[in-house]
Amino acid sequence: MVLFVCVENAGRSLMAEAFLKKYAPHERVSSAGTQPATKPNSVVVEAMREVGIDISAQKPQMLTTKMIDKSEDVINMGCMDSESCPALFVERVSDWGMPDPKGKDIEDVRKIRDMIESKVKDMVTSL
Repeated sequence: MVLFVCVENAGRSLMAEAFLKKYAPHERVSSAGTQPATKPNSVVVEAMREVGIDISAQKPQMLTTKMIDKSEDVINMGCMDSESCPALFVERVSDWGMPDPKGKDIEDVRKIRDMIESKVKDMVTSL
């Protein structure tokens, strides 16, 4: 299983999960956060709808040890702060260092979305 992690699981990790489901539907994938938000970032939802993906019903979830243990690949999307960064809690992690969409306008979120989509497409070729 591929596990995408970030702090709030409301933007970057949800986008990555959705893109991997689109480009590699045979892969098991999930996403989670160390301090999950109550719902997906509304600007991220809008940006994903523009590319035909609806993540509005996704529920941000708490990162657990069980999720980490069940995952072959753990990808940290980036950190908002040093105290809640998932990379601090996961030993074998790849860090994509994506900018946080929180508080950004739709133009910036589109750029982040496109960067994530590109990284996921690259990842699919090695799965």
